Amino acid sequence: MLVQKSVHDFIEIVDSNEPVPGGGSVSAMAGSIGAALARMVGSLSVNKKAFKELPQQTQDELIQAKEKLEALKVELEEIVDKDANAFDKVMEAFAMPKDTDEQKAARSAAVQDGYKIALEVPRRCAAACMEVLKLQRVFAEYGTKGAVSDIGVGILMSTSGLEGAVFNVLINLQAMKDEDYIRETTQEAMDLVEEMLAIKEELLQIIYQRLK
Repeated sequence: MLVQKSVHDFIEIVDSNEPVPGGGSVSAMAGSIGAALARMVGSLSVNKKAFKELPQQTQDELIQAKEKLEALKVELEEIVDKDANAFDKVMEAFAMPKDTDEQKAARSAAVQDGYKIALEVPRRCAAACMEVLKLQRVFAEYGTKGAVSDIGVGILMSTSGLEGAVFNVLINLQAMKDEDYIRETTQEAMDLVEEMLAIKEELLQIIYQRLK
């Protein structure tokens, strides 16, 4: 499994002439690291003096966000490997016979179905990164001041993961033929990016203000 390799080995595998792991796996890794950094800030904040001075509702939000980020971190780690295998169905479809018109039609349909299956991986990666980003707000606002830069990096990692996943969605759509599916999925992806950019700008303003 890719996620069980050392950082050096993972980088070396990416730096090869093989198409996978590529941008999809790297995007998922970025999102997972973003979640991990937010959890680190949470661990450095919870039960400290400044934390105990916060309203109970804010304390609860910090703790709950940290717990939710654990599941997202694990999910994004799993996507690192899932993305590397996402095109298995597509490759199986390409290997189907195409000697007759019936076989060609069956092969073409299988290829399209394979691409839809493959697209679900970066779609879920993007959605998970968005969840991570939203959960980082409370750490940006109330996390321990000594780790403000860390949550800032976490925000950058999760937004990079999201946008990278969207890139993978869009490039894979180029192989699709279902116009309705292409239109709906493209709109979904661009809406997610637009929302992400607005949240990113707002959170980074908080980070820069706290760093001054």
